[in-house]
Amino acid sequence: MNNFWIILFHTYLTKLKTKSFIITTILTVVLVLGLTNMSNIINFFNDGDGDDKIAVLDETGVLFEPLKEQLKVTGADVPLEAFAAGDKEAEKGVKDGKYKGLLILTFDANELPVATYKAMSISDSTFVTTLSGALQQIKTQLAASQINLTQEQLAKLYEPVPIEKVALEKNAKTEEELSQARGLVYVLLFVIYFAVIMYANMIAMEVATEKSSRVMEILISSVSPIKQMFAKIIGIALLSLTQLAVLLGIGYFSIKKNIDSMEGDFFSFFGFGDIPLATIIYAIIFFLLGYFLYATLAAFLGSLVSRIEDVQQMITPMTLLVVAGFMIAMFGLGQPETPFITITSYIPFFTPMLMFMRVGMLTLPTWEPILGIVILLVSIILLAFFGARVYKGGVLMYGKSNSFKDIKKALQLTKNK
Repeated sequence: MNNFWIILFHTYLTKLKTKSFIITTILTVVLVLGLTNMSNIINFFNDGDGDDKIAVLDETGVLFEPLKEQLKVTGADVPLEAFAAGDKEAEKGVKDGKYKGLLILTFDANELPVATYKAMSISDSTFVTTLSGALQQIKTQLAASQINLTQEQLAKLYEPVPIEKVALEKNAKTEEELSQARGLVYVLLFVIYFAVIMYANMIAMEVATEKSSRVMEILISSVSPIKQMFAKIIGIALLSLTQLAVLLGIGYFSIKKNIDSMEGDFFSFFGFGDIPLATIIYAIIFFLLGYFLYATLAAFLGSLVSRIEDVQQMITPMTLLVVAGFMIAMFGLGQPETPFITITSYIPFFTPMLMFMRVGMLTLPTWEPILGIVILLVSIILLAFFGARVYKGGVLMYGKSNSFKDIKKALQLTKNK
């Protein structure tokens, strides 16, 4: 057992000190800080930027003020400036960089607004979309006044049809609970996806690297394959938890610092308010089981290659399984009750994502998630024993190895030991 802990902590500490891990963590921290401070960054670059102003040439003489009021009502930050001279002078102001664009307002034959927007480039559609929405509201009000509709009648005309959703199933989730669950499912799906892609690949690379240095021949004679394989898996699992703790901690404090520009508190901002404890427990269980399932698979696939260059090719099928599970789960968020989602949630390589998605979105009988957990545990145990046999022979195989036929060769080497 001492050898197990030696390999575990050696794997953890070695990877923790590598330049690639440190650089990746720093870059990810910068990305998290950038995302959580995005509004401040945008405001910083916008401050003092005078060329965001839109010159408005109002040929009607009556649309400029209503347009400003409508933009104020919608909260749109589009600075407008009335321009009294001709359009040639206004165009010159745009070309000189004084204005971002020129908006010309006129009436059509029915006395309804018509607009022309001129800019050096029309690739930025943000301003145009905002202005178009505001002008549409003004046009609706003018058209309503022409046919003598009151504001109350106009409001009733555009009032959405109320649709009340009633779930007949006992203990079915409410619309609010579904929204909260959807937010947590989104986060967990991305965490599982990136954790498997990043850390399972790290396990395979670790095994291949040791093989290339012939260290494996010494290790395999003193430590059993299962101990060695799971020592590496758990060591890198601790590494992943360390990195996730750093990222989540920094992200949490960064959002808390900028919470004034967000609605609600930290958890309600992401739609995580009042999440049932059972859902959080299932999230942790399926994340850990999903990690160990794919990590075990990555370990013995990595043992089949002798060169680091062959690792990506060997683990590509595993990566495709993760991508497939992720895409099916994204589809299932909108239709979690379809038979296809139900069936695929019991396929071990899809269970971590799909079963948790169903647990979060639906009111399932307890036996279903329990069955999913049992399927994962059995799959991990079977894969561990099979993987250990492949691992034991695979780590002694050298030369070019990039075919799954090498699994049979590795098993034969194990039998001959």
